[in-house]
Amino acid sequence: MNNIRITKKFSFEAGHALYGYDGKCKNVHGHSYKLSVTVIGNPITDQANVKYGMVIDFGDLKKIVKEEVVMVFDHATVFNKNTPHVELANELEKRGHNVLLVDYQPTSEMMVLDFAKKIKARLPENIQLHSLKLQETDSSFAQWFASDNT
Repeated sequence: MNNIRITKKFSFEAGHALYGYDGKCKNVHGHSYKLSVTVIGNPITDQANVKYGMVIDFGDLKKIVKEEVVMVFDHATVFNKNTPHVELANELEKRGHNVLLVDYQPTSEMMVLDFAKKIKARLPENIQLHSLKLQETDSSFAQWFASDNT
């Protein structure tokens, strides 16, 4: 086995509010999120394959993450669909804002779980999602590891 891990980094801007929270994050606010996606697999050994030597083409990984996460969450305001923030969300949508209603509290921890599920579903069969790191600020982040979730 010649497993190799490769990582691609992404960034997006998003706003959110944590309903029921007892701190500042109960207010609508935003973050410049940074997402690191690490996959693991064996480099392609078929010399006739145009992707010879690659675990996965970085461009292919970029396409998956952009479609599943970045293009969806970038410049969106994320609310839990089961909170009174729905009224605010509806008003923002009426005014042309990009609003996402999710079925979880939009913390970094819950977002990284959502992202893992979406990315795993799109990876080729021979490639495994190894880990995700979602940075909310320079000093605060949530991490997901496949080895912790088997």
